[in-house]
Amino acid sequence: MQSLAILYLVILPLVLVAALAEGIWQARTRAESYDWKSWSCSLADLAGRRLLAFIPYTLAAPWLGWMYEHRLFTQSLDDIGSVALLFFGLEFFYYWFHRASHTVRWFWSSHSVHHSPNQFNFAMAYRLGWIGRFTGTSLFFAPLVLLGFTPQTVLTALFLNLLYQFWIHADWIPKLGWLELILNTPSAHRVHHARNPEYLDANFGGVLIVFDRLFGTYVPERDDLPCDFGLVSPTVSSRNPVVLNFGPWVGLVKDLASARSVREVWMYLFGAPGWRPDGTGLTAAELRRAHALRAGSAEARAAMT
Repeated sequence: MQSLAILYLVILPLVLVAALAEGIWQARTRAESYDWKSWSCSLADLAGRRLLAFIPYTLAAPWLGWMYEHRLFTQSLDDIGSVALLFFGLEFFYYWFHRASHTVRWFWSSHSVHHSPNQFNFAMAYRLGWIGRFTGTSLFFAPLVLLGFTPQTVLTALFLNLLYQFWIHADWIPKLGWLELILNTPSAHRVHHARNPEYLDANFGGVLIVFDRLFGTYVPERDDLPCDFGLVSPTVSSRNPVVLNFGPWVGLVKDLASARSVREVWMYLFGAPGWRPDGTGLTAAELRRAHALRAGSAEARAAMT
């Protein structure tokens, strides 16, 4: 892990300078004020995550080590085939990890921190939360370890995947033509972060967008539908990193305490965010259906007039 730590220390100052420069530029050139409190919150979130890195335990680490000891093959990065397997395999498992992070409350409770800013900019790219390393998300990439890649290799590749995604957190970079067919671009990622009903739970890819196209979760950015960024609830997010990181987990514990059956416990943990046993909650799928019904009713009324 030492090489990954060194790489992180080299890249981090560049990322922070880029986010600061973007903030200064936007604060000077835009009518809308730049949210420096949100920028500070993202920086505090990053600092807290680095402090937590000194805790050696993660939920996935023991399992990844065991799987490598029982690996089916041994992969070498000197082989172009192994490099391709690592790249496309990581993309495939990243897609499912990211999709689960939106559709399973256990994972969303951590991932929601990243989606909390109401402005879409470089600073939000490193607001990744404090709890994720304790939720087992790295286990999504365990098949790559079983196939013979060391856990360090897989985690380094994941770091590089996330590093690619830094630049796509930008609302000022336009659509990129034919690259939109292949890559996860700023346009595609703006849709991913939007809370418009038409855009919810879309575009989960890391570097590539091809798995979204393959599995039906790709949604293009529309010129007639500007992205509205932030969480569905609350509509204006806290700028307190402690509230952002622990608030969702406090809510989850309260819901678990109110559960009246094993099924309710399971659904609160692993059901869609927003699920309620009495049907009063609104999941992303229910929000999309409700919006479609309202839009259909509006069109019908317009046709009758």
